[in-house]
Amino acid sequence: MELLLPVVFLLLLPLLLVPLAFLARRPRCRQTPPLSLLVVAGSGGHTTEILRLLSCLSESYSPRHYVFADSDKMSEAKIRSFEQKRAEIFSNSQYAKFTLDRIPRSREVRQSWMSSVGTTLYSLLYSLPLTYRLQPDLILCNGPGTCVPVCISALLLGLLRIKRAVIVYVESICRVETLSLSGKILYYLSDYFIVQWPELKEKYPRSVYLGRIV
Repeated sequence: MELLLPVVFLLLLPLLLVPLAFLARRPRCRQTPPLSLLVVAGSGGHTTEILRLLSCLSESYSPRHYVFADSDKMSEAKIRSFEQKRAEIFSNSQYAKFTLDRIPRSREVRQSWMSSVGTTLYSLLYSLPLTYRLQPDLILCNGPGTCVPVCISALLLGLLRIKRAVIVYVESICRVETLSLSGKILYYLSDYFIVQWPELKEKYPRSVYLGRIV
């Protein structure tokens, strides 16, 4: 009986090696390449909503470039606090990369439409070199007036074939029946226009209704 054990082992050896060879030849799962993300923050509840959206994203969205108005006194502190908490969750040093940039506010609260044309053009002059320097893969915004010149700058870079960025606009949860001024403009310029109320989907058929996401 003891003499048969080596023979049996030799007969079974190929059966054990075949599965191992098969597993060794299987292609390894490729990691998702990082996507450069530009996030437009805004005063009031805009920054809070956009950070809630970012908390659902994976570590593949890196680096993250935050842009907000130079008169915004609250967004920077909120963003730094958010990034610090995310750095504790994701130990990858690559994910920890983020930048903060300010541009002139394109439109103040209750500013007239006529005067806002000049301030928006002025903001656009700052946005163009900034967007060219960052060259993001994806732009995420949710309503602050600052996002209009940033998105227009990204569209110009795409038309010039310098860098094509995907623009995702998420209308604020506060907008139930009508779009914000930024939304009315970017409805025709964004790649994906997301609303959070069915009433808006009925009025704007090009939009994407996903329910409440923030």
